[in-house]
Amino acid sequence: MSNEIAIILVLLLFVVLLALGTHIGTVLIATGIFGLFLLGGFDLLPGILKNDPFYKVASYTLTTIPLFILMSQFILRSNIIIILYDLVFRITKNSATMLGGFTLLLGGFLGSLSGSASAISAALAQVSLPELQKHGYNKYFAAATIAAAGSLSTIIPPSIILIVYGAATQTSIGQLFMAMAVPGAITVIVLFLSIFILYPWSKKRAMGNGDIETKAPEKIDISVSGYIVSLLAAVLIMGSVFGGIYLGVFTPTEAGAAGAVFSLIAAVCLRKVNFTFMRESLNSTIKITCMVLYIIIGASIFGRFVTLSLMPQKIIALIEPLMTYPILVILLLLGIYFILFMFIEGAAVIVMTASIAVPIAAQAGKTPLEFGILMTIICTAGLLTPPVGLSVFSVAGVSRLPSFQIFSYATIYAIIICVVIIPLLLLFPQLITWLPNNM
Repeated sequence: MSNEIAIILVLLLFVVLLALGTHIGTVLIATGIFGLFLLGGFDLLPGILKNDPFYKVASYTLTTIPLFILMSQFILRSNIIIILYDLVFRITKNSATMLGGFTLLLGGFLGSLSGSASAISAALAQVSLPELQKHGYNKYFAAATIAAAGSLSTIIPPSIILIVYGAATQTSIGQLFMAMAVPGAITVIVLFLSIFILYPWSKKRAMGNGDIETKAPEKIDISVSGYIVSLLAAVLIMGSVFGGIYLGVFTPTEAGAAGAVFSLIAAVCLRKVNFTFMRESLNSTIKITCMVLYIIIGASIFGRFVTLSLMPQKIIALIEPLMTYPILVILLLLGIYFILFMFIEGAAVIVMTASIAVPIAAQAGKTPLEFGILMTIICTAGLLTPPVGLSVFSVAGVSRLPSFQIFSYATIYAIIICVVIIPLLLLFPQLITWLPNNM
């Protein structure tokens, strides 16, 4: 069978399985095996299925995943997030715009500690939505701001998506973390400043505060020592991840281990550690890690089909006329990714498509490092865009507000990211490459 027919049949099966709601890992495995069978029959399958999945997940690089996930579980269950938000609220309680801005800053900061957009969005919604409403925020704009804050976990290291991208493209995870530092900081600052324009506009758009119906926030008794422990833990975790990697003291895996140790020590100091704490933290870590590795196994099989079918080369040949305008190729790729991230979870999109997109981006003059940063920032916008904005649905689930109303505001943040941040990084790629080049 010709490669072209095999590619068409595999893509058709891919779409059908996704439409049926099949888990993305299963979709990748099934379509990969089907495609390999079409290309080489049964003779091709045993060697690939016997070796590729094992060697892909036996990589030392992937040990960063369970360690950073374990760190995030300790952080979430120790109430460090709630304590730090309470501290921010106390500092900014006299300024509604500053409170919203610091919610974004805190979302980015906490996201750097946990790496989970959904978890951070849900946690912030529990403690911040009532307070934002009390300070005059339209409830849907408040929920959208919280979703935007949670989505920043995608771009602030240690981001699980960056780790998955690094594993899928054989790009240094340490360099990805460093490359994202400046673009991530710029994104947080731009969204922070946008609050000062969006907040007055949202108040004019709102029907008034009479439709705000929310329970009073739960009063949390936090001692001075609780604030101190949480701040110290945050500094130590950030220091171990960024400082340790940048100074060459830690590898990314060792940085994840150090972060997990510091977060556990903080939980002990806050008197949160017991049998239930450890059991739930370890159970969640195992489940999330297995889910990610299952997707990576599927991606390795599907990626082998992509390679043998010469799919990237055929796509490059199709868009050859555009290669004289490299910026159009990059914008086309980012536009496709934006649409994909609207429908499919970010890590799944990356493992499905990286083997195709990265060679095309390279032909257009973007290194895997640069393209990975651009792709990940587009993922942040996708988390805020319907129909499947995971950050928005996490906030909607906690607040019980209709998701489509939250999307009407959250999409504005996504537009800001696409219109301001992406063009800035395309015009000044040094913002991505400067820090890794000086490691």
